[in-house]
Amino acid sequence: MSKTILVVDDSGTMVLSLKNTLEIAGFSVLTASDGLKGLERLQGGPKPDLIVTDINMPNMNGIEFIGKVRSTPGYRFTPILVLTTESQQARRDEAKKLGATGWMVKPVGGADLLKIVKQVLPGA
Repeated sequence: MSKTILVVDDSGTMVLSLKNTLEIAGFSVLTASDGLKGLERLQGGPKPDLIVTDINMPNMNGIEFIGKVRSTPGYRFTPILVLTTESQQARRDEAKKLGATGWMVKPVGGADLLKIVKQVLPGA
């Protein structure tokens, strides 16, 4: 059974790129355009094995999203990777404190993304 990954990013181009890379590697991919829609995705449908989120998004940013995911029953230990243009240490620390598993600065190549996904997602 393939692993499911939720990609949360307001850039349609980025979502399409990540979705293509992950699906070619055999993953099932769910998408959401901001943190609010990402939370809605967690309420219904298949439970993702991994979440990849941007930080700078409308409606609910990635930092808020990570905090909400961690307080949602059943998602305390789901790996969350941050994929963003942000590189400030303070933002990284804030995300980690709220429960982010890892941090990647855009752009990230497909091979690098898959390597990191396989590190944080057992059995991938």
